[in-house]
Parts: sequence; structure tokens; C-alpha cells
Amino acid sequence: MTPNTSTVRGWMMGLGGGALAVAVVAAVPLSNPFARAERGRVVPPPVSDLATDDAASQVAVFAGGCFWGVQGVYQHVTGVSSAVSGYAGGGKGSAHYDSVGRGDSGHAEAVRITYDPRQVSYGALLQIFFSVAHDPTQLNRQGPDVGTQYRSTIFPADARQAEVAKAYIVQLNAAHAFDAPIVTTIEPDRAFYPAEDYHQDYLTLHPEQPYIAINDLPKIAELKRLFPARYREAPVLVRARRG
Repeated sequence: MTPNTSTVRGWMMGLGGGALAVAVVAAVPLSNPFARAERGRVVPPPVSDLATDDAASQVAVFAGGCFWGVQGVYQHVTGVSSAVSGYAGGGKGSAHYDSVGRGDSGHAEAVRITYDPRQVSYGALLQIFFSVAHDPTQLNRQGPDVGTQYRSTIFPADARQAEVAKAYIVQLNAAHAFDAPIVTTIEPDRAFYPAEDYHQDYLTLHPEQPYIAINDLPKIAELKRLFPARYREAPVLVRARRG
């Protein structure tokens, strides 16, 4: 993997796993800017949500920093049948890691979530997005990762999703659910492009990698702690569906 010069992710990947990785994780205090600064929080559910219909599956696309962690969170949500890391916001020609990593492609690292609306609603997915998947008050960054490719964004599939998402952001800001205003953007009519194979299921495949251990595994723990009824232990993996 080519290190992204705007992040510490490449440096941490170079450490690999094993004893060195564990030592690095143990040595990083919670106050370190490379660490995930806050625990998750349960924000109120959306007042407005999509009506449940008989469709077997629907799709949501969210961006909240490094897609490894966002994908990992939704792979553990009951009712989600697929969570794929990828790129959204830019054109097809720049939808690959090297281009996106430069920060000028228009893309954000995003995750396409396929879900059963009879088991989990779009509003519930949004609640998890704002509660544990990322910090929606950080502008063009998440933790150690800096750049527009790490922006907080919702890519609605249609006007109904856009309406629910907009109303929810207004609701959370009015309730002062966070200590700062939400900076999440809503970008309709943007195509999603799956990321390279080596990005898929990265959290599950590399749990001892320092970046994952410091920044992303805590998100899975917070999902389990804050949303026990929606958490499932075994993640739904991209490779399993292909295989």
C-alpha cells in the first residue's frame, strides 16, 4: 500500500502487527492527537425517518474519515448485508487510492451499505453514523487523517434520504448533541466506486495493525456498548460474499 502523505496511516501500517504494534498502541496515551479523542455517544434517533416498505434491500452511502473503521462498524450492524469501502464525490477516473490520497480528486473515502429496511432503518444507520462511526464536528479530517478525502459526508441515494439526513442534522444541532456544530455535508447525485481489494475487510483482517487498534477497534467496542440490540458479533465480509 502506498502511504498517504497527509496521514499517519502509512507510517503505522509499516509497523505491521505483533509485539511492536501492541507496544506502540500501549504507549499512545488517550490525549495523543493520533488517538481517537472521544468515546461514542448515543445521540437522539431521528424524528423523521424513511417509512418501512417491503423492499428486501436498500443502499446508503456515508463518509466519515478512513473507510476501514466506517466499514468495520457497519459490518457489525444487524440488518446490514454488505458494507463496501470505496470512493464517492469525484469522477470515475480518479477513483483509486493514489489519486484520492492527494486530496484534490473531489472524492471522500466512503462506505456503501446495503441493508434490509425491515431490520434496520435508514434513520438507525444515521444514528450509528453520528454516534460511533466518526466525529461529525471535525472539518475535512478525522483524528490523525487530514484532507477533504476524510470529510464527513452523506451521499443520499434519493431525495427522501436527503430530506431525512438534512432534518436530522438540524435536529442534532438544535439539541446541542455535540460540543460544536455538525459539519457533515450532504452531496446528492454522486456515484460510488468500490475501493481496491486490499482495502476491503481491512479492520477484520488486520486487528493488530496499530492504526486499526488505536482508531478503529474502539468504534466497534462502542457500537456494542451503546447499541447492543443492533450489534452482531460476526461481521458480514466482502470476501465472504465473493466467495
